[in-house]
Amino acid sequence: MQSLKRIGLFLALNLVIVLTLSTVMSLLGVDRFLYANGLNYQSLAVYCLVWGMGGAFISLGLSRMMAKWTMGVKLVPDNTYDARLVELKQTVHELSREAGLKVMPEVGVYESSDLNAFATGPTKSRSLVAVSTGLLRSMDRRQLRGVLAHEIAHIANGDMVTMTLLQGVVNAFVMFLARIVAYAITQFMRGDEEEGAGVGGLAFYGISFVLELVFMVFGSMIIATFSRWREYRADAGGAKLGGRENMIAALQALKNNMGVEPTPHQGDTAVAALKIESHRGKGLSRFFSTHPDLDDRIARLQSAGAR
Repeated sequence: MQSLKRIGLFLALNLVIVLTLSTVMSLLGVDRFLYANGLNYQSLAVYCLVWGMGGAFISLGLSRMMAKWTMGVKLVPDNTYDARLVELKQTVHELSREAGLKVMPEVGVYESSDLNAFATGPTKSRSLVAVSTGLLRSMDRRQLRGVLAHEIAHIANGDMVTMTLLQGVVNAFVMFLARIVAYAITQFMRGDEEEGAGVGGLAFYGISFVLELVFMVFGSMIIATFSRWREYRADAGGAKLGGRENMIAALQALKNNMGVEPTPHQGDTAVAALKIESHRGKGLSRFFSTHPDLDDRIARLQSAGAR
């Protein structure tokens, strides 16, 4: 029942986003860019920017709330008597102060056997750090400190906003390029004898949809490449904040747990890129992995410490 409620909220939110953006574009007068005599490139560019950037930033603004809904994150109350939760919150706040954060992140826990944690939120002053119950039960104090330092580094680096900007730019570029190419294809298919007759709406939008899927494959590779780079940077930041040995110990614990199948969790896909660890694919799928190989991450930290 709880899962159905979360799915319903997710669908409702997406409907609100679509209606909001559609209304904005209608008011701007850029929702019609396809005419009998060709494309209005200016209107098309604004249309793609509104959809690409608008959707990404609305999702960012609601990211903290959506993480709580989809992952079932429960915030750690100030008056808790659970010593482990008290230590968790104190450590997050201590590392946040060391990182120069002016406002302390919310701290929460979600039910999952997976050893993982993630940070999200629209700004540094409206962020959330959440850890799984599996991680909280299994990791010792040093390992937990390394994980939390990594997540605080993500917040301090502004990674959520940077990823949103990149996602928005990629979305907009994919939409724009798909429609330009679709227009060229439909014109070519009509032939010279019908030149100037305009573009068939259904053919144009159908081809645009297929091209968006194709171009988004390459766009996803760009986003995944940047995501892997930011994980290396968060590891380095976590080593600086929480101690290099603690950061290495945390990654080693995650590596040792790789053979254990986590319990499937509603919402895992939505926050996969935000977690400290996500299983790296093999073959071509590795180009779409949001996280680098754990052995490589550990080796980099060890190499940096040896200099």
